[in-house]
Amino acid sequence: MEQFYVLNQLQVNMELDPVMHALDCAKDSPVYEEFQEEYESIYQEMLALAEPVGILGIGTLSQATKTEEYPAGTKVIYAVLSIGDGIKQCSTKAFQEGDYVRGMLCDAMADSALFSLENSMLEKLREICAEHGVGVLKRLEAPHDISMEIQKEAWEYLNLKERFGIDISCGYMFDPVKTSCQIFVLTEKTEVFKAQHDCRKCSNVKCKMRNIPDIEVTVRKGSEIKTVMVRQKESLMEALLREGYYISAVCGGTGRCGKCRIRVLEGKAAITTEDEKFFSQEELAEGWRLSCMLYPTEDLTILFTLRDETDFDVVSEYQAEQVFLEKTDSHHDSRRECEIAIDIGTTTLAFQLIDRKSKDIYSTVTTINSQRKYGADVISRIQASMDGRKEELRESMQNDLKNGIQKLLAECEVSQQQLVRIVIGCNTTMGHLLMGYDCDSLGVYPFTPVNVSLIRGTMQEILKMDGDAEVELLPGISTYVGGDIVSGLYACDFDKSDDICLLVDLGTNGEMALGNRSKILVTSTAAGPAFEGGNIEWGTGSVAGAIRSVKIKNKKAQVQTIMEKAPIGICGTGVIETVAELLREGLLDETGLLDEDYFDEGFPLSQTMDGQEIVLTQKDIRELQLAKAAVRAGIETLLLRYGIQKEQVARVYLAGGFGYRLDTQKAIAIGMLPAEFADCTQAVGNSCLAGTIKYLRQEQDDETLQKLVDIAEEINLSADKDFNEIYMDAMMFEA
Repeated sequence: MEQFYVLNQLQVNMELDPVMHALDCAKDSPVYEEFQEEYESIYQEMLALAEPVGILGIGTLSQATKTEEYPAGTKVIYAVLSIGDGIKQCSTKAFQEGDYVRGMLCDAMADSALFSLENSMLEKLREICAEHGVGVLKRLEAPHDISMEIQKEAWEYLNLKERFGIDISCGYMFDPVKTSCQIFVLTEKTEVFKAQHDCRKCSNVKCKMRNIPDIEVTVRKGSEIKTVMVRQKESLMEALLREGYYISAVCGGTGRCGKCRIRVLEGKAAITTEDEKFFSQEELAEGWRLSCMLYPTEDLTILFTLRDETDFDVVSEYQAEQVFLEKTDSHHDSRRECEIAIDIGTTTLAFQLIDRKSKDIYSTVTTINSQRKYGADVISRIQASMDGRKEELRESMQNDLKNGIQKLLAECEVSQQQLVRIVIGCNTTMGHLLMGYDCDSLGVYPFTPVNVSLIRGTMQEILKMDGDAEVELLPGISTYVGGDIVSGLYACDFDKSDDICLLVDLGTNGEMALGNRSKILVTSTAAGPAFEGGNIEWGTGSVAGAIRSVKIKNKKAQVQTIMEKAPIGICGTGVIETVAELLREGLLDETGLLDEDYFDEGFPLSQTMDGQEIVLTQKDIRELQLAKAAVRAGIETLLLRYGIQKEQVARVYLAGGFGYRLDTQKAIAIGMLPAEFADCTQAVGNSCLAGTIKYLRQEQDDETLQKLVDIAEEINLSADKDFNEIYMDAMMFEA
């Protein structure tokens, strides 16, 4: 009976969506259109370069490849698939020529093509099993389940060199590299066919065939010891979040930020490629892993040492030419009624209590947005809501609001019965999550919100709190230009100004508005999390100990940290100042290339208390390039669509905590802001909170808010024909 089965007439598939997904290039990305155009232009060429081949052969394990579970002589089927070397060579050539878009696309398309052969191989495997009256007991894949030497054994046994020209290195790697090898252990039980991936070792966590029993994980946090059960399809991070542990997962649990680190004390945990990016070999040997990438295969004991970020430095101040809000130190008269203004930011929340009659501000409370554990940006939160966590997200926000309100009332010795009105300013996603709206339409074109109008309700309806106070959410303009921006425009008196002004709220989404009382253009640009420490190797939020300011002289850095605490990492302003200083010192060129002395290990800034070196890496600089280019391109596109020059902008307001602490000259030095804005830029702080306070003081100024909404026109940058070109030009570090 035949022992070798060549797979004939194999067809490859390289569909756009999985290719883009592999590149982490979402449809709202500023470079999506460029990647899509390149994909379409090279698709037929890549299809022609693919040379799919496959073979299965019945054999046995040798002494060299036996395992503890399967001894030498175990009957197996070897399976090898390959798409040849054409696409990979095209990728390599593109990278060598500096065409990174084409290079990355070719590589992703090659992976997609190889993966697309899997179903054909499994169909043939079933036929072979039926022919020989056997089943498949287990699928072995090197190096997880069996030694890499099995690939050489398969290469020799299947005669791959002569059949297909496939070679193998001394390290047992196939050439072409886009070649896969699986070993299927056979059994006499014909009804058994366990030929799929071992799901616990597979990075495809959304695979519908995953079937993993609960795993018991013992968590040690200080003196506390707790058992957490990790469910099927859950990462360790997801299980920890479910059990109430705080993790600042700024990337939303995709393995890109490195912030969810834990240490495995007992048990085995596979090392992922994401782990290798963030940990040294010594740290990996000590058991350090990213909890978002850890899908336990056995019971574990872990050490949990992550901070809860209760020391986050939140900006509640606001100052501009038109408005200056002052606080009073006196306690609120317990007989008087009070009102509360709230800013719900993606990262932080700020609360202020004012006397209803005098309108004096009596106290301020700030806190971290606990939803940060679901991801740093609104896209992560939208995805989490769509993945079945809508109620979790709503309850998280309601708890934050309840705690903030109660703390504020307690500080001022005010009862909940004296609270008569609450006004909230927030972006559209935060509003949807608070109201319990479905977020499905927010993350897909044409990005339609459920409701961005002025919302009024009771404390019970909106906050799930007892009380008679009316709760209002200020209106927004669109999905990505929400009530926080309308509140900021209101605070800055855009409705009264004849001069053309620019408001820029810098964060993971760089919202901006340009105009005056007659016409306002608004937009949002996907800056990403770099401004808030996300995707930066030593990045952190604005917490105590974060490096916020940097001076470099003679290749040595002098740093200042938030609250003058010992350095623990670097926040967004620190990243910008470091890059500006590196440019000034000639250690970084205008393309973003770091001096060769620091290219591999990064530029050293400081050390943590335990002696670890805090560095800014070449990858970190690239992350900042993407973020600052998005902001600059958004500004330039608004100016272009408004039909004015930079010199015609009378005032530039930088809003938000990041903008409040940003050194404008450093932002200009790296090209994030135009040089023409040097003398007219003002950091105004929390303009959203200021707008809610102003709204309370103006006694329901609904007409003005609605006017701002009505005269605002949104510019969709993803559909703007000039934005992509401006964006690519803005990648350069030039003023």
